[in-house]
Amino acid sequence: MDSDGFWGLVDAAREQVDDTVADPDGVADALVKELSGLPAEEIAGFGVRLELLMGQAYRWDLWGAAYLLNGGMGDDGFDHFRGWLIAQGRETWEAALADPDSLADVIDEDLDDTSDLFDGEAVLAVGAEAYSAVAGSEKAYWAAVDAGTPDSPDVPAGEEFDFDDKGELAVRFPRLAALYLED
Repeated sequence: MDSDGFWGLVDAAREQVDDTVADPDGVADALVKELSGLPAEEIAGFGVRLELLMGQAYRWDLWGAAYLLNGGMGDDGFDHFRGWLIAQGRETWEAALADPDSLADVIDEDLDDTSDLFDGEAVLAVGAEAYSAVAGSEKAYWAAVDAGTPDSPDVPAGEEFDFDDKGELAVRFPRLAALYLED
């Protein structure tokens, strides 16, 4: 599946959800419905594109922004954050990869509780769920996705920095720091 096809499906799913920032699971549910109408090989193609995007976003700067938004974040949490970021659509995705501080344009500073926000774990499973519904086997889905994607990098791209250094975060992400960094 090409990039336009992937993002077209994400956009179609996003149109079914009132607030994608707060409800990435709603986007995931809608994506499963969108994908379930496709042939198994196209669903696997979606999974390949998803894995390629996940690798593209495996970067220290984006992880630092996600860490700031979530008040901390390990490996799995960063995977889930990238799923959330995909649920925000192509424009937000591309802006965040160009400048992670641009996420300040997407975030509602009045969100009451961010403890479970910015977590799109369910988005990461939509291909397997839809493939299983269409072809009856998640195992075949993962085999097809693995065959179509290069190995994931072991280390995030870019310059590593101390996520717990508030001064560093404020310099790298001034707009996000103004919203989320406590003095």
